[in-house]
Amino acid sequence: MVQEDPQTYRNAMESLVEEELERQLRLVPNKLLDYIRQAEVIAYALNRLPPLYATCEKGWKQQRIRGRQELGTQIAAAVRHGLAAVQQDPLRVSVPLQVKQKPEEKPASEQAEAALEALKRLLRARDLTWLNLATVVREALIDTARGKAQWQHLVPLTDGSGDWEEENFDY
Repeated sequence: MVQEDPQTYRNAMESLVEEELERQLRLVPNKLLDYIRQAEVIAYALNRLPPLYATCEKGWKQQRIRGRQELGTQIAAAVRHGLAAVQQDPLRVSVPLQVKQKPEEKPASEQAEAALEALKRLLRARDLTWLNLATVVREALIDTARGKAQWQHLVPLTDGSGDWEEENFDY
C-alpha cells in the first residue's frame, strides 16, 4: 500500500500550461473572457501533452527548462486548441469538480474551527472559544490533578437539538 505522504512529486507541465494560458488570455477580448473556463482549457491541454514530473527543486527547474525548450510550441498549440474547444456554451451546464482536501490542506480557519470543536468535546466545554481556551484548559488540568475530573468524550447529537452525548473511549 502507498503511504499518504505530503506530495513529493509534481508535474512541471501544469505550471507551464498555466503560464501559457495566462499569456494567451491577454490577447483575448475582455468580453470573451467570461465564456472561457480556464480549468477546462488547462485540462484539455494537459491531456494532449506529455507529463514532466519532478521530485526535487533541481529536477523541477530542469523539467521546466526542458518543457519550455522542447515542448514550448506544443504547449502553445495545445492551449490555443483548448481555448477554441472549451469556450463556454451558454446552453451547456456542467458541475465543476470538487477538490477533496486533506485536513492539513484545508484553510487555516477551517482547521482552527475543527480543532476548537474537538477541544469542546474533549474538555466538555460547550461555551469554549478561542478567547477563553487557556482559562478552560487550565481549569481542566487543575480539576484533573485534584481528581475532580474524569475524561469523557462527548459528541453532538445528530437530532439538531444541540445536546451532546457521551461516547465511550479508553484513554
